[in-house]
Amino acid sequence: MNASAGRDRKPVHLAVYDTLADWETGHTTAHLARAGYEIITVGPSAAPVTSIGGLRVQPGTALDDLRPEDSSLLILPGADLWDTGDDLAPFARKARAFLDAGVPVAAICGATAGLAREGLLDDRAHTSAVPFYLAATGYRGGERYVEADAVADGGLVTAGPTDPVALAREVLRLLGVYDGELLDAWYRLFHDSDPEAYAVLAKAGAA
Repeated sequence: MNASAGRDRKPVHLAVYDTLADWETGHTTAHLARAGYEIITVGPSAAPVTSIGGLRVQPGTALDDLRPEDSSLLILPGADLWDTGDDLAPFARKARAFLDAGVPVAAICGATAGLAREGLLDDRAHTSAVPFYLAATGYRGGERYVEADAVADGGLVTAGPTDPVALAREVLRLLGVYDGELLDAWYRLFHDSDPEAYAVLAKAGAA
């Protein structure tokens, strides 16, 4: 890993909203931060939100103030609210603005359904929890569904709720934090607890 690679780049923005799934983006944000990226939380407003795990999060900025040109990546975690109404639809619309501007987006779990409703999965290879979960949204991208832990296509990374490490793997690849042997070793260490993978990272000064 080039630990200074992110220091001259734009921040990474992490969406935060009530009922967000705490565990789904931790690997991604922690390792991007270690690579030098500033992580800025983005809420529906400036008001604090509360995660599924009861963590109270103070957003660093409000969604209306977020511009794609000021960001390296938008990360959308899952949340109960993705499936209980349209409260988070503005985040899906912001994802469209990011992708239209050529700025990548990463979505996991329920956020993939929000993007499906927005039409962002109709023409991109993608994954989620299970195919019928997305099919229930009425989207038109069923033929592009891939049975995989995480999928990257057209600037969009998607993953199911049990694959936070795979989500991070694809984001680290996309932003050039790791590649090749180091990316493989990183994934084997954090997904498979492979001690040999740690030795590869340590040798490269990336552990």
